[in-house]
Amino acid sequence: MTALNASDNWIEDPIWQPAEDKKHLTNLWVFKRMVADKTGRDFQNYADFHQWSIDNPAEFWSEVWDLCDIIGEKGDAPFLIDGDKMPGAQFFPKARLNYAENMLRRHDESPAIIFRAEGHETDRVMSWRELYDQVSHFQQALIELGLKKGDRICGLMPNMPETIVACLAAASLGIIWSSASPDFGVKGVLDRFGQIEPKLMITVEGYFYNGKVIDCMAKNKEIAAALPSLEKIVLVPFVRDDQKPSNICKRALSYKAFLDGFDTHPIKFERVEFNHPLFIMFSSGTTGVPKCIVHGHGGTILQHVKEHRLQCDIKHGDRIFYFTTTGWMMWNWLISGLMCEATLMLYDGSPFYPDGNALWDYADKHDCVLFGTSAKYIDALKKAGYEPRKTHDLSSIHMLCSTGSPLVAESFDYIHEAIKNDIHVASISGGTDIVSCFVLGNPISPVWRGEIQGPGLGMAVEVWDDDGKAVCQGQGELVCTKPFPSMPVKFWNDPDNARYKSAYFERFDNVWCHGDWVEKTPHGGIIIHGRSDATLNPQGVRIGTAEIYRQVEQLEEVLESIAIGQQWEDDVRVVLFVILRDGVDLDEGLTKTIKTQIRTGASPRHVPAKIVQVTDIPRTKSGKITELAVKHTVHGRTVKNTEALANPDALEQYKNRPELAS
Repeated sequence: MTALNASDNWIEDPIWQPAEDKKHLTNLWVFKRMVADKTGRDFQNYADFHQWSIDNPAEFWSEVWDLCDIIGEKGDAPFLIDGDKMPGAQFFPKARLNYAENMLRRHDESPAIIFRAEGHETDRVMSWRELYDQVSHFQQALIELGLKKGDRICGLMPNMPETIVACLAAASLGIIWSSASPDFGVKGVLDRFGQIEPKLMITVEGYFYNGKVIDCMAKNKEIAAALPSLEKIVLVPFVRDDQKPSNICKRALSYKAFLDGFDTHPIKFERVEFNHPLFIMFSSGTTGVPKCIVHGHGGTILQHVKEHRLQCDIKHGDRIFYFTTTGWMMWNWLISGLMCEATLMLYDGSPFYPDGNALWDYADKHDCVLFGTSAKYIDALKKAGYEPRKTHDLSSIHMLCSTGSPLVAESFDYIHEAIKNDIHVASISGGTDIVSCFVLGNPISPVWRGEIQGPGLGMAVEVWDDDGKAVCQGQGELVCTKPFPSMPVKFWNDPDNARYKSAYFERFDNVWCHGDWVEKTPHGGIIIHGRSDATLNPQGVRIGTAEIYRQVEQLEEVLESIAIGQQWEDDVRVVLFVILRDGVDLDEGLTKTIKTQIRTGASPRHVPAKIVQVTDIPRTKSGKITELAVKHTVHGRTVKNTEALANPDALEQYKNRPELAS
């Protein structure tokens, strides 16, 4: 099958260059120099260092452990067994360590967490000492309850300090943590937590979103009745403090009552084996019950400290922010910033309430250094005409990270023109599957508009064609050819690893196939064109949906779009659904304008056969649009897991459309 390259005209000059006089001050540069001195190697640039890291994985990850000061017992060499097997490789087989012990390094009065809830002018600040004390109390309560290593607890929680306290207390004892955001419906929660049989759930009585208070008590009661494994439910007051836990069930009590009676004692950190389960996370697909993906203490620690310190250059005392919910892997990624002794900036609520300045007000007030968000948020800001650089002092922000969907070239331009002209824009991509990134930024290399800078250190990322051959330049499947520490430990309830192997290793033997259709650029960068199973194949030519979105969403009339391939007359035709600005209708003139934009900006192959106006696009809880759900609906197939969607009612707009019957 032919792959069509849309990126033919490359801009020669990078959009951002690291300052030569500051490169040597980055954590990555210092780390690279120390490894060079130790190994006698000469690393000219990031690409050289990356190549060494994947050629020498045991040595590289051992250096990360040492130079990033991982707390625990590394054990004796070998640090990698069966390094040619995927799955099957074992990193640090003799190690003992604990995630929470590595997070709670400080005990002083400086801020560990700053929290802002939507619509609140006063932010909560929790010091390192307060965080340690609350984790100590929560841990003692878990011990008194009889919970132990290997048990599960879950959080149906906003992105707030108490969620982190519960997570770290669980991890400190080797208890497995899992979370979902409170906007999940009852079935969505039970599809997730029902598979793992938690013994304790921490939840809230309600939350704020877009100027409204959403009550959760009825939902909590229904969930409690359907999860007989729950021995205790802990209710955290968030929007009001007069709700009685007994309204949920007899096993429920308040957060204060759960922690009452305990003095602060040194936390008992249960050092566990490298692959002992830390998190159970869930796939957000709409094709069935979510997969329960298990990640371990060691892999999460090593991968996150590498990404935070080396790829993002986070330093002691930096303030880092990522707009996320507890149901998205970026929450797990964010809280690991504590390992760098950084201050976490948490936000819960709508990023556009009361207006699009909400997150920039927060970042500005607290001197945010890393600002993390989604590509759709950036696009929404652009469409609404916001220019934060004119209204805010964003001098503290050094890096802007974007994920969730591809960050198109025009969004790079917008960030530099409207947000900050000298900012390091790092588009990143990985996923729940690896609780981290395959490709992301680095502070010592240039950035080209529209491109992810390249693979992360220690990640043997390549682009393969359909025959399993590496592509030096062009489009193909994103694969990883060698093991890495943050591969899932296993899937829950998958004793023979059949589902695990099927998810990543069915396409290419002994090679991780991630399911992203990507392009490798002349600069060694990566462009994500969409999910492989959502790529379009008109007349046998493979097209990434992101290539279409990039063109059509440049038009002022179009707010957002989603494209699918419709089976038609023994072939596939491209169908594009568009959300238009208020007062704009899809007439013949606009249809022609859209097609012309796609034809000239991409290629004639990308031009949709049909363009259809809608008012909503289905998306997952983490904000990703769902082409497969739309495709199934258009073809009259049942979408099996609508609970994975934030707005399942949107699918009604795609059923039996007369425009698609001819």
